Amino acid sequence: MGKDVTLGKVGAVYGIKGWLKIHSFTDDQEAILDYFPWSLKLGNKIQSVEITDWRKHNNGLVVKVAGIDDRDIAQKLVGSEIFVSEDALSDLPEGEFYWRDLIGMAVVTDKGYDLGQVSDIMETGANDVLVVKANLKDGFGKKERLIPYLMDQVILSISAEDKQICVDWDPGF
Repeated sequence: MGKDVTLGKVGAVYGIKGWLKIHSFTDDQEAILDYFPWSLKLGNKIQSVEITDWRKHNNGLVVKVAGIDDRDIAQKLVGSEIFVSEDALSDLPEGEFYWRDLIGMAVVTDKGYDLGQVSDIMETGANDVLVVKANLKDGFGKKERLIPYLMDQVILSISAEDKQICVDWDPGF
């Protein structure tokens, strides 16, 4: 069995019939509905749920959970993390990666300089940006570098096997 992957969070209750607002962490918010079964985790309590209906609401989504037809019962799910087993995620085409796969990868320049490890990825609108935590003894005194995720321009290659990203980047920057 694979690891669990968090896809979103349960927001507020919606209406009186037990509908719930959902905050999706997927790139396209409706993509959260492509992955099932959902498990909800609140504190130490985990439960599998079946989504029987959904619809867009304002800028978000609302869902109907099987067996929950009452606002007060739905209220008990507010704040839950929505997760699925890693096995539910589809395989990506060659050369594409989930963000979570890039976290922790080593980042080296095309000249062999070790820039550190990917600690986070930011979405900026124009392009994604790798947040690279520098090594403790970085020769340029850097603690962190922000490197644009631009394939073939800055990102030269990604090796899932070696857990390494090769970049065309000035280490002093």
